[in-house]
Amino acid sequence: MDIIDIHPHVISDDETRYPPAPLFGKRSDWSQERPCTVDTLIAAMDEADVSKAAVVHSSTTYGFDNAYVADSCAMYPARLVAVGSVDMLDEAVDPVIRGWVARGLAGLRIFTGGSTKDFDPSELDNPKAFRAWSVLAELGLPMCIQTGPVGLPQVSLLARRFPGVNIILDHLGRPDVLDGPPYAAAASLFALADLPNVYLKLTPRIFGDVKKGQASAASFFPRVVQAFGAQRLAWGSNYPTSPGTLSEILADAQAGLACLGQADREWIFGRTAQQLYPALR
Repeated sequence: MDIIDIHPHVISDDETRYPPAPLFGKRSDWSQERPCTVDTLIAAMDEADVSKAAVVHSSTTYGFDNAYVADSCAMYPARLVAVGSVDMLDEAVDPVIRGWVARGLAGLRIFTGGSTKDFDPSELDNPKAFRAWSVLAELGLPMCIQTGPVGLPQVSLLARRFPGVNIILDHLGRPDVLDGPPYAAAASLFALADLPNVYLKLTPRIFGDVKKGQASAASFFPRVVQAFGAQRLAWGSNYPTSPGTLSEILADAQAGLACLGQADREWIFGRTAQQLYPALR
């Protein structure tokens, strides 16, 4: 099967041309300890037999300046598309989004917290942001959201208010799965299953979590497929944020999803990505 990664990152080695300006004022440790240029990413993809990727802008390195991810993907148009970030509350967000799309952005991402800041979902349901969501609906662009369970009520609101925008939850929204079947602690995640425009991104975080507590890959992933359908699940490496080579990260994901049938794995490792980002077809 063609394997597509919808969550790698790239960091330039030229800080004069692409100066760091991290969101929230604190740069992520990984971007300094394990930087990965676009050429390094392509080499890693070749080694891992990953055919294409939707490269996610590093907000904790460049804030709202998508120049490096846009320029990087433009160098490899047959293999890469760019996913950027904008200030959703900016009065001029409409032309800003259109400007970045003109430079090649195929989707956007909201970073509400993570490695450098606690999650704050207040931006998600701020009415000032709704005009940006209307632009996404008009242009047919998907939106990735980086949040935890605290932000899932706002995700539900947005999915219902903007049914024409596909929403992709980074890291599955970071559910608590340690209680094991029937995964009652992850009820807020499964409550989104009836929203057809909510998609889930399977990354190293969940493949690690299902090895802890009472959780297991064999009980969790079929439960997720049953609720959402494999057509709404996609694999993302989080490389190089997550430690290990891209080949190692992919192998761990393949082992975790070995409990699923071939057709489901084909969706998760490629076909869903092509639905979300048609340029990857």
